[in-house]
Amino acid sequence: MTTAKDLFIITMDPGSKPSVGQGDLSLALAGAELIDLIGAGAVTVDEDHIVPGGPPTPDDRLMGEAAAGLTRQEPYERIEDWLWRRGRDLSAAYQTALEEDGELTRKRSGRLPFGSERVALVDSPARRRAADRWQEKEPVLAALASVVGINGERPDDEPGLDDEAMTTVVAAIHDAVMELEAVRQRRSIENAAFANLWRGP
Repeated sequence: MTTAKDLFIITMDPGSKPSVGQGDLSLALAGAELIDLIGAGAVTVDEDHIVPGGPPTPDDRLMGEAAAGLTRQEPYERIEDWLWRRGRDLSAAYQTALEEDGELTRKRSGRLPFGSERVALVDSPARRRAADRWQEKEPVLAALASVVGINGERPDDEPGLDDEAMTTVVAAIHDAVMELEAVRQRRSIENAAFANLWRGP
């Protein structure tokens, strides 16, 4: 399992409140992949640019796709640009992958066979591993979860990240999530103004 999959599992846990938006989660998953690539020595961070190292060979399929998608020619890609490019619909890709691996299952709500479907976590080693990391307040997972709003604000005594590159990535995810929220608010205001225009005085 990877940090991104652990993060996805944590957000799917029924105890995670509030629920995480798909756009926010996709950005955080892209950042989690980048953090794992840094940890594996596959990339380094030069200021705000991603510098590929040796050819990585991740066992995980989605991590392999992330590694294969790295820009390997100068000028190297900025972290922010990576988050938006790699993050597009990434939460859906992780849901599909976890369903294929048997980590998620689809259930119908209610007793009727035609009730709405929902996705639920399976009691699996992967879920227990993610839960262990979360309960131990593992710094990287805790920082990523905080960015997408799980369990509210981080407590003051929560351990920080020791690695400067990972800290840079988490800060970039935070900025991207804030930018996405600003876009949502702007669209909401525009839609409300448009509706009022049609409604008339």
